[in-house]
Amino acid sequence: MSNRTVNLNVPVLARVEGEGALDLSIANGEIAELRLRIFEPPRLFEKFLEGRSYLEVPDMVARICGICPVAYQISAVQALESVLGIEPTPWIRDMRRLFYCGEWIESHSLHIHLLAAPDFLGFANAIDMAGKYPDIVRRGLKIQEAGNAIISFLGGRSVHPVGVRVGGFWHAPSTAAAAKLLAELEALLPEAEALALWTVSLPLPDETQDFECVSLGHAGEYPITRGSIVSSRGLDIGIAEFDNEFQESHAPHSTALHCHHRGQDYLVGPLARMNLNLDQLPSATRKLLEACGMRFPSFNLFHSIVARALEIHAALVEAIRLLRSYAPTDAPYLEAAPRAGVGFGASEAPRGILWHRYELDGSGSIVSARIVPPTSQNQARIEADLRASLNRFGLDQPEHEIRQHAETVIRNYDPCISCATHFLKLNIKKKA
Repeated sequence: MSNRTVNLNVPVLARVEGEGALDLSIANGEIAELRLRIFEPPRLFEKFLEGRSYLEVPDMVARICGICPVAYQISAVQALESVLGIEPTPWIRDMRRLFYCGEWIESHSLHIHLLAAPDFLGFANAIDMAGKYPDIVRRGLKIQEAGNAIISFLGGRSVHPVGVRVGGFWHAPSTAAAAKLLAELEALLPEAEALALWTVSLPLPDETQDFECVSLGHAGEYPITRGSIVSSRGLDIGIAEFDNEFQESHAPHSTALHCHHRGQDYLVGPLARMNLNLDQLPSATRKLLEACGMRFPSFNLFHSIVARALEIHAALVEAIRLLRSYAPTDAPYLEAAPRAGVGFGASEAPRGILWHRYELDGSGSIVSARIVPPTSQNQARIEADLRASLNRFGLDQPEHEIRQHAETVIRNYDPCISCATHFLKLNIKKKA
């Protein structure tokens, strides 16, 4: 046992969206203190929305995140439509699912290739990794570009898209544009299959934990845009009941709220979705999963990278299916008169459930808004995972290896700290 007191300081952690810190104290061979400290100033988007017209909300919430704007837009419009009495047409539902598939593809590919894979292959960053694995990185960028193309198809642009409105989309793309996009995606399907098989070959740590998985669940489809809230411990509730089961609280060391289910941490995101919805994966993705030779449900959190790759394939298969039957419509959106009420919306952002609640007055202005992003839901789970994983890794390891392992654990969740409020300043103190 070392008698040294060690202080490590990493001012900014690369390969994570946002800024924050990890404080870790080790005394007498045990973790005495562990805090995932989020210090980024609060974003205040919920207050910005108050007093604005419901029609402004989709474009405003898209600015919360440059990686997952689609998720914010879809959860928001669904909540507002539930107040206004709008029931989307089958065309609108299908196009929202297609739109969302683009976000899953681009976000998951960005995380796998640019953020997470360097950790497992021993590189400081994706640029270094590209020196040895140029074809892997090129493939990742190609897949990400395809996801962006889907978002642009319906959103007008891939970052902060502007094609969404309450009631549907501002316009219906042409048949020619759909055919061109379809051909690009069909040509990419073998690349997505190869990606999933490649992630299985990575040297992922072998460790399991006991935790609750939470996601949306919907009969007949892998959950993306809709569903009830289900869990691996028997929960099955409507999205309007979220507050009855889940509680947000302020952690003194964080500007982001922590969310618990009945007082316990829980997991949202690709691993949770796959664990709970295996039977709803497209048949082609289920066959790919068999070829991968990895078993799900899995409670090894490092298998999240494989789940992300499989979800890329699933989203690509879904996008191809929807584009093959695509036809423009003369009614890409539905109108409704403003009215007072409270509405709820939830969808599966790449990182997990994104829950919205809005109250409108009779003129259609926002009285109050509440947004619960997936990263705030995962924060307590990240801290629990860090404690368990670092103990397993060994607290007597060299400080730089402890730091690297801690960063790997956190990056594995693909946290979007900006949404939750950024990572990582790391302080480690060791005491005899």
